[in-house]
Amino acid sequence: MSVRIKNIILIIFVLALAIFPLIIKSGAEFGGADGQAQELITQIQPDYEPWFQSIWEPPSGEIESLLFALQAAIGAGFIGYYLGYVTAKKKGL
Repeated sequence: MSVRIKNIILIIFVLALAIFPLIIKSGAEFGGADGQAQELITQIQPDYEPWFQSIWEPPSGEIESLLFALQAAIGAGFIGYYLGYVTAKKKGL
């Protein structure tokens, strides 16, 4: 099997992996763990006060999502660079 065919199969698999949960659970709310934890804490102890406040709150949810995506992209870049560096070092390039 050629590399091109393998790449196409992998791309289809990744797309199916990303789309399948959205189809199966259509209409579901995909919230984060922070919101679920906050709800559980308020159920257990309604008068709970956080230990500290955030230094800076993003002005909107879009900015918060942008910063999260930027953080993920930077992390993926470092991981990709490291893996490329190690691979090239093993090959003696």
